Amino acid sequence: MSVKHGLLALLERGPMYGYQLRAAFDSTTGGTWPLNIGQVYTTLSRLERDDLVAALPENEGQRPYEITGHGRDELKKWFATPVQRSDRPRDEVAIKLALAITTPGVDVAKVVMTQRTATMRTLQEYTRLKTQPGDLPWLLVLDAMIFQTEAELRWLDHCEASLLRYEPQTLPQPADVEVPR
Repeated sequence: MSVKHGLLALLERGPMYGYQLRAAFDSTTGGTWPLNIGQVYTTLSRLERDDLVAALPENEGQRPYEITGHGRDELKKWFATPVQRSDRPRDEVAIKLALAITTPGVDVAKVVMTQRTATMRTLQEYTRLKTQPGDLPWLLVLDAMIFQTEAELRWLDHCEASLLRYEPQTLPQPADVEVPR
């Protein structure tokens, strides 16, 4: 998700200034993606430049923003467009394990076990949070986090099983790789 679209969605509720937007974003997502206030104001500046929001007159030292018609069109388009897997951030755990397998001296099984332990603790924390009351937006975000964490545990099981069958291949050494000119 982009901060841009998150702020547009929040401004669809009504005019807000930067700190209100940050608080509303944190409240809606349960603080799972904390926004830096500088990030909020930088994004608001870009949104204003692109005519997606408009600054309103200052009120008690705060400048509220409102969504424009172009902003509403952009928001509708965003909600109507599915998120592609390629649009999501790179998975650091997958990259870490891929590199661990090919890095001499790394105990890959230990890397997997360390990650599994941390992931299990995270799942336990999310499950504990699930027992507390919350608004539907936060509960849906929490469910997504639980499902993703469960999927990571299943994937780590798969990695562990794959490691048992893995036979390392000889990789070319840096001196063996020809550099194109």
